[in-house]
Amino acid sequence: MRVAALPLAAVIAASGVLSGCWLQSSDRDRAAGAPTTSSATPGVGTPTDLDRPPVAGAAGVGDRYFPRYGNGGYNVAHYRLRLSYNPATDRLQGTATIDARAGRPLRSFNLDLVGLTVQSISVDGSPARWRRGSHELTVTPAQALPIGAKFRTVVRYSGRPEAGFRATNDGALVAGQPESAAYWFPVNDHPTDKATYTFVVTVPDGLVAVANGVLDSHRDNTWTWLAREPMASYLATVAIGDFDLRSYQTVDGLLMWDAVDRSIGSRADSALDRQGEIIDFLADRFGDYPFEAGGAIVDDHRLGFALETQTRPVYPAGFFGGQPGEEMIIVHEVAHQWFGDYVSVARWRDIVLNEGFATYAEWLWMEEAGYATAQQAFDFFYRGMPSSHPFWSVRLSDPGVDDLFDVAVYWRGAMWLHQLRRLVGDEDFFAIVRQWVSSKAHDHGSLTEFTKLAEQVSGRDVDPLFRRWLEERDKPTGSGSTAGPPSALGERVLEGRSRGLIDV
Repeated sequence: MRVAALPLAAVIAASGVLSGCWLQSSDRDRAAGAPTTSSATPGVGTPTDLDRPPVAGAAGVGDRYFPRYGNGGYNVAHYRLRLSYNPATDRLQGTATIDARAGRPLRSFNLDLVGLTVQSISVDGSPARWRRGSHELTVTPAQALPIGAKFRTVVRYSGRPEAGFRATNDGALVAGQPESAAYWFPVNDHPTDKATYTFVVTVPDGLVAVANGVLDSHRDNTWTWLAREPMASYLATVAIGDFDLRSYQTVDGLLMWDAVDRSIGSRADSALDRQGEIIDFLADRFGDYPFEAGGAIVDDHRLGFALETQTRPVYPAGFFGGQPGEEMIIVHEVAHQWFGDYVSVARWRDIVLNEGFATYAEWLWMEEAGYATAQQAFDFFYRGMPSSHPFWSVRLSDPGVDDLFDVAVYWRGAMWLHQLRRLVGDEDFFAIVRQWVSSKAHDHGSLTEFTKLAEQVSGRDVDPLFRRWLEERDKPTGSGSTAGPPSALGERVLEGRSRGLIDV
């Protein structure tokens, strides 16, 4: 039975805009005076660079969607976050040690920080001056920083976080996109400046602290986690609560940590038990799993969305409970480990590269699980959505801030990728995907770059298809198929993904 147009349209109208998950790299680097790629290291500079007088680092990287996000003039290598949190008072106390390198001579530089009270700042062991704005923390070190200088900033701060760091019944949970990091630590808050992290979290008796990466130690009430691979700031997470922390390895030896709120019992277990299988399935199509660890955080919190926090996605307990196909949410967030985490967007307008791929991964899994083919999933949305619906009016290549996480970015993003697959064939399509991942490892990319790669690999002119699906604001014609409808179970899974599972 085919899905009628009006019920699916009503689903999208009811779900509205999804709550969260820039500049081209060359533009950003020119603005910051930084190296030509985010992973490069500034050199000692030419004589002209060395003679250049120190300047104030930019308060933002120039992303027109979020002009104050990120900062110019330096690149962060590592954050060491020593945190203490008391759920009874919702008070966070922190010391952030930030190791960075100057991309140009700096007399001052900015960090993103919202709310919270700064007690002290030092740069290379000497007290520094600072001033606050609503989003910017401007730091003036005792001595100007020469180009290429490695420097360490230590910020001591405290307060009640305003957002991102969310109080729960028994602790706290960090999740938010595109902004969350600046609400709980001082940060260069943009995906183009990735860094490694150490989390040292002290919690009250009986509670567990979980973060990204691998568990390095647990002594008394202090938990230390190491994220040893570069990570965009919005993907950093800490969860504090009464968790059942489960440590194990997949069949292929991948280290896994699942933190499951004890109050939900085994409700999520059947879906979580498929993580290793899902990782292997996606690795066969996208390339090797990109990080040294995996796992999940399942909290009994009305978050309303899941998030692809690196190595350890966050899931509200409400996503689980025996629905058919409920592992699809795990497929989505695990796929983001490649698309969004390993390869990040160069600017937020390119978000379809994250959400389109993560949604298309669901369709690939549907084929594997026998729910529906990718073509049947495409037809479900194409036939079910009338041409008059606003679903077709979002410009996917530049959706704007208000529509950044609109359902169209997800479902039409997957539809665009399916059309590309139909155009170039399976062999070239998956070659494009794997080359995109390998060429942008621990880095970032844009739609323009993806377009060029697709044409290089396939030898096809993809511009007309990309313009039709990414630029234009109406329903593409002639894109349906003669594929039959999915099974009754397949329809239930598709309807579930379109109604109740809103994720980022």
